[in-house]
Amino acid sequence: MAQVSSLFVTRLYRARLAEHGAPIDAAELEASCYAIAEDDEAGQRWCEENAYPGYTSYASLSDLPWRFPIFADLVKVLDAHVAAFANDLAFDLDGKAIRLEDIWINILPEGGTHSSHIHPHSVISGTTYVAMPAGASALKLEDPRSARMMAAPARLKDAPEALRQFIYVAPEVGDVLLWESWLRHEVPMNMSEEERISVSFNYGWG
Repeated sequence: MAQVSSLFVTRLYRARLAEHGAPIDAAELEASCYAIAEDDEAGQRWCEENAYPGYTSYASLSDLPWRFPIFADLVKVLDAHVAAFANDLAFDLDGKAIRLEDIWINILPEGGTHSSHIHPHSVISGTTYVAMPAGASALKLEDPRSARMMAAPARLKDAPEALRQFIYVAPEVGDVLLWESWLRHEVPMNMSEEERISVSFNYGWG
């Protein structure tokens, strides 16, 4: 009898922030995101010059945990989640640590998108969700083999999740999603009249 195995699996980690460490107050985190965005003139200027919808601190601030204690608390919780995911991935860390490299705020208004991308030079990337109003866009993940499928036919609409080319994950406030940094992903258009707020981050090894 024929045997079919699943090889080279792509892992996606999803959990509630509160599963590790002290609870994070979502309202306080949201207020902190808005306060930083309002004061970050360099970030506002970068977003305007690069036609970035809404606001991101990615290109302007690298010290969020120092600026607001709630971000320092958040990083402690994220460290625990990332450690759990690294263990799930069976990483041989060779005595080195996986450490936070970058953490930044994203505020996406109605009609805003974040085009498909990866996070080079990092090991684990992820996002935690601060405000997800009704109609806010899900996270879209792409099969990393897409460029190698060449003349393959499309998948059936009811194909099992593990065989689909794209996966849409609809997170909730307080969720944390983690994936390996080579996994291509994007945020489709925000169809909500309210802003979608998230905090993203990269972890490196060494």
